[in-house]
Amino acid sequence: MQNPSPNSNTHHSTASITRTDAALRRIIDIMVQLRDPETGCPWDVKQTFETIAPYTIEEAYEAADAIQRGNLEDIRDELGDLLLQVVFQARIAEEAGHFDLADIATSISEKMIARHPHIFTEDSDTPNATRPNATRPSAAQPSAAQPSAAQPSADGQKQIWEEIKAEERAAKGKTGVLDDVAIGLSPMLRALKLQKRAARVGFDWPEFAQLRDKLHEETAELEAELSAGTADRQKISDEVGDILFVAVNIARKAGVDPETALLGCNQKFEQRFRYIEQNIEKYNKFIEDSSLEEMESLWQEAKSATKSGRSPDEAD
Repeated sequence: MQNPSPNSNTHHSTASITRTDAALRRIIDIMVQLRDPETGCPWDVKQTFETIAPYTIEEAYEAADAIQRGNLEDIRDELGDLLLQVVFQARIAEEAGHFDLADIATSISEKMIARHPHIFTEDSDTPNATRPNATRPSAAQPSAAQPSAAQPSADGQKQIWEEIKAEERAAKGKTGVLDDVAIGLSPMLRALKLQKRAARVGFDWPEFAQLRDKLHEETAELEAELSAGTADRQKISDEVGDILFVAVNIARKAGVDPETALLGCNQKFEQRFRYIEQNIEKYNKFIEDSSLEEMESLWQEAKSATKSGRSPDEAD
């Protein structure tokens, strides 16, 4: 391979933009054809914001799963499925005269600029979307191409991001601490966001040990409900919900994303259980006829293999 010429980066950038523009134009045109009332696909034509939303959520989870597995080809494909959902929703909106994909891209671009005032200066070539009362870097200060030691750390930038988001919510009249936490989030992710919002104003357990004690308290309350003579299903459901809510809080305190942690746990469970299915024949039984002790023995074999760095399938 030849060494790149001095201008190769510029040429590569221009080629990449042209290729990206062409690819995006193609998927937009495909969606236009799919949604054509006369010649399109009947299923695609009848979809609405509401009917497509569950698929959008599903594709986001599938993309997260591919990332968790680290399969680059799957990541590419799943992100493509997720992009299709954005194009689909944009087309529905465009047909109704509300907005189009360009409006979506413009909106998020302006938002990202507004939330990074230390990166995008007043004299930036990128249009600025200033925020109220924001102190933006002057033209004399370094631009993104000339980073300054005074730029905030990752944690500092996160704080700036949250302050700007709070200002944006206030501008919309949403001044409550818990306002604007989307209802459509998965329950676990919404619990995490609610807890983070409350923690910002000091409503939080200062010590991890307090959360541990709270978890023990909630499990004891569940045990009491389960042991009651007349079990109240609603109370049992409430107590289970309390336990899950505390578990999310524990993950937050430990600096772990609870959904990512559960995704990994699910994957680990699948691997170990499949090992049980594949090896139960050593007991000359089908899995349906096996005892818990026999299955537990194989589970421990799979667990040991995992801890030793091997795949459960490689266990003896």
